[in-house]
Amino acid sequence: METEEKVERGSGNVFADLGHPEAEVHLLKAELVTRIDEIVRRRKLKQVDAAKLLGLSQPDVSRLLRGNFRDYSVERLLRLLTALGRDVEIVIREPRSKRQGRLSIGAF
Repeated sequence: METEEKVERGSGNVFADLGHPEAEVHLLKAELVTRIDEIVRRRKLKQVDAAKLLGLSQPDVSRLLRGNFRDYSVERLLRLLTALGRDVEIVIREPRSKRQGRLSIGAF
């Protein structure tokens, strides 16, 4: 006899779905770290070379790129992106609907 599995649609933020107290900020940090990882990979940087550019130790780069970013502020992650030669622009605008404002990342 098969049991029926219940499937629930997620919110789009896995951290919110798991009840993380600062889910929106955690998702933002995850997106920033993903961008850092993409740049490091695209430039084919070894972790030791990325560490020099970022002003971190190689073990810290390894931990960061494996998703251990709890101790990093959003500001610090933004500074790491600029250390990798990226411009960071913060845009504040009215929401498209009457919903609550949100944080998001866009890459160009």
